[in-house]
Amino acid sequence: MNFKSNRLVRNIAIVLVLIANIGCDQISKSVIRENVGFYQTIHVIKDYVTITYVENTGAFLSIGSSLPDSVKILVLSVIPLIALLFGIIYLLTKKNLTWLSALALSFAIGGGIGNIYDRLIHGSVTDFMHINFGLFQTGIFNMADVSIMTGMFIFLYQSYSRQRSRFPGL
Repeated sequence: MNFKSNRLVRNIAIVLVLIANIGCDQISKSVIRENVGFYQTIHVIKDYVTITYVENTGAFLSIGSSLPDSVKILVLSVIPLIALLFGIIYLLTKKNLTWLSALALSFAIGGGIGNIYDRLIHGSVTDFMHINFGLFQTGIFNMADVSIMTGMFIFLYQSYSRQRSRFPGL
């Protein structure tokens, strides 16, 4: 396979991962909006995993929710959207990006797009999942957040693997 067809396959794979992340996020949020009452809690696995439908007008853990609307739109939607667009361009044009880096970025960007879409279309982000294992407890989150965290974990894994190959004693 020559370079151009290999690049085409890589870019198609990247776009498919982006679409899958955005799609899973938006479908899950739509199901929650249509089938779960606002602030209703559904116990999936006792009190360990629950679904509670909330709308988050801020970012992670509602940070920025009290900002004036014009500032909130700029800081939580416009600037991140521009950064994500640059991320997509980088993903599709960077020649020496590893498959693992491309996968990590695709997950993170796909999740970011899912949450920004919510902010722009619905005025807030739909969150609904909560995990509580005693000392380990999350805020309420969504599939876009899972995508973003998956991308970050892939990056951490890749970084750790690279360091281990450079310094075998680690």
